[in-house]
Amino acid sequence: MHSLDILVSRFYSGAALSLLFFCAFSVPSSSAQQATAPPSSTAAKPSPPTSIEEGFPVKDELVISKCGACHAPDAKGNMSRISWIRTTPEGWEEAIKRMVRLNGVPLEPDDARKILRYLSDEHGLAPEEAKPIEYFPEHRMVDEKVPSEDIKRSCVACHALAKPLSWRRSAEDWKMLVNLHVGLYPTVDFLNFQRFPPPQPGDPPPPPGTDLRPPVEQALAFLAQSGSLHSPEWSEWQASMRSPRLAGHWLISGTQPGKGKFFGTMEIEAVPSGESFSTKTRVMFPADRSALTETGKSIVYTAYAWRGRSIADNAGTAPNDPTVTREVMMLSRDQSQMEGRWFWGAYQEFGMDVAMHRGNAAPTVLGVDISALKAGSVGNEVRIYGDHFPADISVGDVDFGAGVAVKKIISHTPDLIKVTVDVAGAAIPGKRDVALQSTLAPAAFAVYDHIDYLKVSPETALSHLGGEPHAKGYCQFDAIAYANGPDGKQGTPDDIELGPVKATWKLEEFVATMGDDDVDFVGSLDPASGLFTPALDGPNPKRRFSRNNYGDVWVVATFKPAGSDQPVTGRSYLVVAIPQYMRWDQPEVAK
Repeated sequence: MHSLDILVSRFYSGAALSLLFFCAFSVPSSSAQQATAPPSSTAAKPSPPTSIEEGFPVKDELVISKCGACHAPDAKGNMSRISWIRTTPEGWEEAIKRMVRLNGVPLEPDDARKILRYLSDEHGLAPEEAKPIEYFPEHRMVDEKVPSEDIKRSCVACHALAKPLSWRRSAEDWKMLVNLHVGLYPTVDFLNFQRFPPPQPGDPPPPPGTDLRPPVEQALAFLAQSGSLHSPEWSEWQASMRSPRLAGHWLISGTQPGKGKFFGTMEIEAVPSGESFSTKTRVMFPADRSALTETGKSIVYTAYAWRGRSIADNAGTAPNDPTVTREVMMLSRDQSQMEGRWFWGAYQEFGMDVAMHRGNAAPTVLGVDISALKAGSVGNEVRIYGDHFPADISVGDVDFGAGVAVKKIISHTPDLIKVTVDVAGAAIPGKRDVALQSTLAPAAFAVYDHIDYLKVSPETALSHLGGEPHAKGYCQFDAIAYANGPDGKQGTPDDIELGPVKATWKLEEFVATMGDDDVDFVGSLDPASGLFTPALDGPNPKRRFSRNNYGDVWVVATFKPAGSDQPVTGRSYLVVAIPQYMRWDQPEVAK
């Protein structure tokens, strides 16, 4: 894809992410007046649509009283639109906000929270349905796999594919959604939904097997199949879901771009109302020995969807230091583990990949501070992080795998063991577990004999210019080292990830036009940390035509492995866009 195409596509994926949410819950109407008129208790209620699919009856009296003025219930308790839709907590939240803003629904915040809780629990997604699109509420930057160019044109031209895939609808409701798109955004039919330009006389016939349906019909067929209202997963989860019982001591491990690994604990307490949890979190970053402590509150929707918000006790001053952290995690079926992303920043661009599991009285190994050890190295000091380590530890209790010998226990506490290890010159490259007696951390580090290449993460990145009043959108890069693995080929499944390395960083021009000069205006890249700081938004009189400071560049990392004369390099493609002037998504589902 051309750089300008990527820029436009990614900008609209960010700036118009709520297009489907905007349309998804609107009341069908035959006139603009009907669509925007606030509900009235004396107005005639519209009849629920006739559907060949069974809906999910609404049984909550608050939802019926607050929403029933427009979403009329039938004899079975089905409410128009609501009973034929299921979605995530974020989806229901935006739908509720939209009803308040566009249709004047009188709703107190406490009632809104109760309605959100009910709809998320009773008209939500099963864990198996939510997992494939979990990157969406986690605010991860990913390159989505779109089934076809026509679906990309119909849906992804304006928003992420995860937007519609986070909803489940009846076949009729998917069609109503298309009609609402056309009614609210008339140009979408001409530009996206239909084929343009249409076939002309004299055009060659399409290849055999070509799907000649308009893009919108192909998208509808795909969504009706992948986003059907009823599913075995939801039926099973409705029958088996149970209230989350999470109070207690939890262990944390994970990574943060730019800071590396971290380990810590979270103390969870149930609040007296039983509807939420309070948390106290402390994590340690081995790379710089810094610590982060937070206090927060959370809610678990649909018996698995953790949504939390924590405030740092001592917030730092750097752009990537968290002050208020959002937490999006999925709880395992047995309620013993959680995983997800904690994020912050004006564009949720900073984040931590987090894994948690319940602590108990048994010793637990969470991981080690290093990511890789070189074959033939001796006297390596390694820190082992965990919980409830025994008081008496010997060299024989600690195992780093074949070819790695533990030579000495330097010190140990209940949650930290320091050891020195030697790695044999003939040690086989690959991942190693770290075990302490009967507990272990799987694939805790790697053994390697040489570094073959670097990958820069993220491989494709988006940043936003900013200033006053629009905040900047930063980007943190990591240089990840790799060994080719047994087959000796780069980019194959047996390649060995060796973790982040301390690279030197620079920007290079991504040449897209004659006289391209984006590298001089888009911003600056810290040569030591890999943190990109975007420039102010323009217009800039120093630039040709006084253009804004947007553009696209290469982010290049260089690292010289110890004992090697040849450095290895990697690069990432960075798009620096204008500020996101209108914020569609405002996630507030955390406590």
